[in-house]
Amino acid sequence: MALPMCRMASALRVMLAALAVPPWLAPAQALETGQLAPEFALVQAADAVRLADLRGKVVYLDFWASWCGPCKQSFPWMAAMQARYAAQGLQVIAVNLDADSADGRRFLAASPAPFPVIFDPQGRLPRQYAIKGMPSSFLIGRDGRVRRQHAGFNQAIRQQLEADIHTALEASP
Repeated sequence: MALPMCRMASALRVMLAALAVPPWLAPAQALETGQLAPEFALVQAADAVRLADLRGKVVYLDFWASWCGPCKQSFPWMAAMQARYAAQGLQVIAVNLDADSADGRRFLAASPAPFPVIFDPQGRLPRQYAIKGMPSSFLIGRDGRVRRQHAGFNQAIRQQLEADIHTALEASP
């Protein structure tokens, strides 16, 4: 049974869009450990989240999207880290990269986040941080320098990431 021409054209557009490279995968200079983390100020609801305002805290910056399977696994872990280490100075920030922020908001309705979630559908911030995949995370020390970066998330990496957070929290500013 043949598809009507308009349905074939629509299906072809969807397939081609799926093959397109997301804007956040555009080439960018890679960040290195010890380098100052790129500054940002993104709006979350009526407030802006600025990295400069978090100097003196350890920041776990996570890039995610609603369609990312490992991102779904990382959200409960990030919530646990925020709860466990907030009093010691940890601030988790999640940056949603869905082209349509409504997709990210639906995800958050099912998996609420007890930390700031900012939306960057144009992909400016991930280009600054030169992310390569989803999820990608950056641990930023109290001095604003990148202490660790990691792509992906699974059960095996949880302990190492938590150990890195703990070490960063104990380090002098």
